[in-house]
Amino acid sequence: MPSEIQLEVLTMGKAKMDAAFKAVLAKGDKAFVPYIMAGDGSLENLKEQILFLEKSGATVVELGIPFSDPVADGPVIQEAGLRSLASGTTLDGVLESLYVWKEERSIPIVLMTYFNLIFSYGIEKFAQRCKEVGVDGLIIPDLPFEEDEMVAPIFSKYELALIHLVAPTSPSSRIEQIAKATEGFLYAVTVKGITGVRNQYEDGLASYLQQLTKFSSVPVLAGFGVSSPEKVRELGEYCDGVIVGSKIVDLLHKGEREEIKDIIAASKKRTVVS
Repeated sequence: MPSEIQLEVLTMGKAKMDAAFKAVLAKGDKAFVPYIMAGDGSLENLKEQILFLEKSGATVVELGIPFSDPVADGPVIQEAGLRSLASGTTLDGVLESLYVWKEERSIPIVLMTYFNLIFSYGIEKFAQRCKEVGVDGLIIPDLPFEEDEMVAPIFSKYELALIHLVAPTSPSSRIEQIAKATEGFLYAVTVKGITGVRNQYEDGLASYLQQLTKFSSVPVLAGFGVSSPEKVRELGEYCDGVIVGSKIVDLLHKGEREEIKDIIAASKKRTVVS
């Protein structure tokens, strides 16, 4: 029988995220990862927002850390970041909030943050703190794939998944390299440009996502521009799930929770009646 320490390790970090995806996909559902901005309005909202998303059927929560110079964020997420910074949100504050109520949640948490914040914090100190507060993975959009070694060994030491983004503009050889290296899941960017609502996608998206599923040993999730139940179902045909950011951030800000539930519900298996 595994010891208590071993059981603790098995229920956190990369192992926790892997188990969450496996459980969802085994039921025939698609994974759903909502992105929210930590401290949008007030950091006091964070617990309630994450528990609401967990109860509504999200698989993992991607939690953005506000930053003065974001990469690829569209206007909705930029404005959320400004609101968060204006309310006094800090990286330390977010981590402390997650720590205080970590026993009350079971959903895996992925932080989306920037390398400058991690470097200033201290890479190992940051990784250790993430494990303490119940963070399971990291997305660092401004860290080039070739520079992974600056963080990868340390993250691995603390069982944190290092999640990579891949773009449709990348050469096939690079796409394959990134897909094989990512942990937790592969973040498949679906558009050329910044985050935000899109009415349609470019030709070739289906084959691009299907190609990624062949290369990757972890779930492939489509992100950027996913904004409706129809888009969730459409993209779910070609990969393992979706990431929804701008729409979720906007709906949370407006207090329109029922629409969020509808979008998440679209990732669940449905019986088609002819």
